[in-house]
Amino acid sequence: QVQLVESGGGLVQPGGSLRLSCAASRSIFSFNSMGWYRQAPGKQRELVARISSGGSTDYADSVKSRFTISRDNAENTVYLQMYSLKPEDTAVYYCNGVIIERTYWGQGTQVTVSS
Repeated sequence: QVQLVESGGGLVQPGGSLRLSCAASRSIFSFNSMGWYRQAPGKQRELVARISSGGSTDYADSVKSRFTISRDNAENTVYLQMYSLKPEDTAVYYCNGVIIERTYWGQGTQVTVSS
């Protein structure tokens, strides 16, 4: 059974920073891709950032130049470094992993950007 466990969410002021972590229960090399999605109240879940097994990345337009996805292969962990946070970044952030045709999700971590 594959498990993804997020951490690092919390309350931050506008303009602040947070780093989210996603620890996988197996080698992240086994995933075709890993990523971060978010879901705000009343909205659909959306892709934030994704990293492929080969290391290529892509980002939602709304977070480009502010967020960075990275991974630590030895720790089987994927990170989402978030800078210049805005109130509209407030959402539950979910870690996602794809192995062939199966998709796995973490339980989510709340990020609230508010003064």
